[in-house]
Amino acid sequence: MAKRPTAGDEGQAVVIRSPSTIARCGACKFFRRKCVPGCIFAPHFRSDQGTARFAAIHKVFGASNVHKLLLHIPVNLRHDAVVTISYQAQARLADPVHGCVSTIIALQQQVASVQAELAMVQTQLINGRLAMANALQSSSLSSISQQMAVLQPAAYSNNSAASNNLINGWTFTSNFDIASGTETETDPSSHSLEPLQISQPSHDEDKDEDK
Repeated sequence: MAKRPTAGDEGQAVVIRSPSTIARCGACKFFRRKCVPGCIFAPHFRSDQGTARFAAIHKVFGASNVHKLLLHIPVNLRHDAVVTISYQAQARLADPVHGCVSTIIALQQQVASVQAELAMVQTQLINGRLAMANALQSSSLSSISQQMAVLQPAAYSNNSAASNNLINGWTFTSNFDIASGTETETDPSSHSLEPLQISQPSHDEDKDEDK
């Protein structure tokens, strides 16, 4: 960096950056080197945490291996690759034996538990709907049976009253004379036909005729 004194302020210097000076990325900061234009790590480790992330990646996979890997990946997919590599490196540092596999297993167990709970809730919902349908059906059948029980005695009483009236009318017209209003006794045998009696001629009359 060059220092050039100004004309107005004597004794004061103004710091002027040369155009070739570029802010270092997290990877170059980790290696304590200048970040050259076209650095493959610069687009992915610009944040303040870039140095720590790159340190984890370098410790687990190695910077040269990651550099070679990124060269074989299209530019539009490199950011996703760096995120995945960084997550795997941090998981390996947290669990040196299983790494990210332990996290995957835990997530699979959570998914299985949630699926079992969902299946149980769906079963309860289906059973509730069936119980409600059965209750509605039984209530409708009971109401229909009650209505039939109410209607049947009424119809029976009406029919019995009509039959009683018919029998009483028949008895009244058969026992009383409509014109005089007096009771008449009727003998069923009086209406029957008497047998015809045919008289046979006597023997004396036959003798007279022969003479």
